[in-house]
Amino acid sequence: MRIGLVFVFVVLLAGSVGARQIVSFPTEDGGVIYADSYGKGERGVVLAHGGRFDKESWEKQARELAAAGFRVLAIDFRGYGPSRGPGQADPLSAPLHLDVLAAVQYLRKNGAKTVAVVGGSMGGSAAADASIQSERGEIDRLVLLGAAPNGPAEKIKAPILFIVTRDDENGDGLRLPTIRAQYERAPEPKELIVLEGSAHAQALFDTDQGERVMREILRFLAGK
Repeated sequence: MRIGLVFVFVVLLAGSVGARQIVSFPTEDGGVIYADSYGKGERGVVLAHGGRFDKESWEKQARELAAAGFRVLAIDFRGYGPSRGPGQADPLSAPLHLDVLAAVQYLRKNGAKTVAVVGGSMGGSAAADASIQSERGEIDRLVLLGAAPNGPAEKIKAPILFIVTRDDENGDGLRLPTIRAQYERAPEPKELIVLEGSAHAQALFDTDQGERVMREILRFLAGK
C-alpha cells in the first residue's frame, strides 16, 4: 500500500544552493516524519541517521551533496525531534524502514527521477530494510555506513555500497564479520570498503578518512 496524499510543511531557512527547508510528510502506518531538505534537481538522496544522531548531524554532507547536484532529504526518524509514529518509544525495534520509504516517496512525488539512500548504523539497517520492502526501482542505490540489513540481504533490490572500519565494534564484538556476511548474501552489483580504524558509521566523517568516505559516496551515487 502506498501513500496517496502527502502533507508538506515547509519553512525556508536560507537562500542559496545549500538552502535548507524543513518539510514533513506522513508514513504508511500513520506517523509523521520531519526532514531537512537541501538542493534541487532530479537526483534525490535520503540521509538516514544513526541512533545517537539526528537529521541535523548530516548538514555538512547534505550541503556537499546538494552542491554536487543532488536534492537531499535528511530525516528525523520517529522518536527523534518532532517526528512521530508507532513504536517511537523504542526506535531500534520500530518499523523505521517505513520512515525511509516515506522519504523516498516524498522525493519522487516532488520531482526526483532517481532516489538513493545513505544510512549510518541504525539508519543504514533501516535503509536496507526499506529496499527489501520496496517496489523494484523505487530505491536506486544504497550506501550503508557501519550497518547491515536486519532482513535477508539477498532480497535487497538496489546496487549497494558497504563502508565499515576494521575495528568498529559494539557490545557483541566486531561489526565487520556480520557486515561481510550480509555483503556476501547481497545481490550484485555491490561493493565493500573496509577502512582502517574503529570509527563507527557517521563518526567516520570526523576522522582523517572523512573526505575519502565522502568521495566514495559521491562516486557510487554518480554511477549508472
